[in-house]
Amino acid sequence: MRQIRLFSALLVLGTAGMTRLAAQPPLPPPPELDRLVERIALYPDPLLSNVLAAATYSEQIPDAEGWAHRHEYLRGGPLAEAIAADHLGFDPSVQALLPFPQVLELMARDMDWTRRLGDAFLANSSAVMDAVQRMRHRAYDYGYLRTSPQVIVRNGPFIEIVPASYDSFYVPVYNPAVIFAGPIRPGLRFGAFVSFGPAISLGVAFRPWGWYDGGARFAWDRHVVFVNNRPWERTYVNRGTYVHPYEVHRYDRGVERREVHDRREGEREHERREDHH
Repeated sequence: MRQIRLFSALLVLGTAGMTRLAAQPPLPPPPELDRLVERIALYPDPLLSNVLAAATYSEQIPDAEGWAHRHEYLRGGPLAEAIAADHLGFDPSVQALLPFPQVLELMARDMDWTRRLGDAFLANSSAVMDAVQRMRHRAYDYGYLRTSPQVIVRNGPFIEIVPASYDSFYVPVYNPAVIFAGPIRPGLRFGAFVSFGPAISLGVAFRPWGWYDGGARFAWDRHVVFVNNRPWERTYVNRGTYVHPYEVHRYDRGVERREVHDRREGEREHERREDHH
C-alpha cells in the first residue's frame, strides 16, 4: 500500500512538472534573441527596463498606445495627473510608458514582436539581458554607440546607457540593419546613424511609476532588473498572480474610465491638428 501511495505521489509531481513545462514556450536560441532585442538594445537602461516589464503585459499595449497619443500634448505633472484621474486599468509598468508614445507605437505596430519579447523575458530574463549586452557590445565595437549630450555610455564588462540628465529622457532612433551590420565607415560620426527624439521630462511627478531617482535600472552583473527600486520577478510560472510593488493605485480592467481626459481645449486642438494632417 505504501508503494502504491508513493507511486501516486510521484505521478502527481511528474504530471505537475510536465504541465509547468508545457505552459512555457521554448526560449529562442541566442541569435534569435539578439534579433528580438536589437530594436531596443540601445535604449537608456531606465527606459529599457520598463519596456521589458511592459512587454509582459503585451495585450494592454494597443489601448495604452491610443491613450498616449490622444494625450501627447500633456507633459510632466499634468500628464501624471491625467493618468491618475482616468483610473486606467493598465498595469503600472505599462502606464510608465505613457509619456513615451513613440515607444508604445513601436510596440503596438508589431504585436507579434512585442508578445515574443514579453514571453522571452518571462521565460528567462537573464538570457534577454545577455542578448542586450551582446548587441550593445557589437554597436560599441563598430563605433555606433558613444556618449552624447543625451546619454552617457559606460563601457566595461557590461555596457550601461544612462540619461545624461535624469530630468530629461531621449529615445534613440536607429536602424538595426545598419548599426549591427558592420563597422562605421571612416570619416563618419556615430551621430549620423543614431539620432534622438525630443526631450521627455518626467521628474518627481512620475515617482509613483518608479521613474524618479534611478528607480528603474539593471544590475547587469547579477542579472537583476529593477523597476520602482524593486527587483522585477514576474515569470512564466507566476504571471497570473504576480503583483509588482508600486505606489500607483491599481484599477481593474473592467472599471469604467474616460478614454479622453476632460476634453480640454488642448486636446481638441491636438485632434484638429491630427485631422488637418
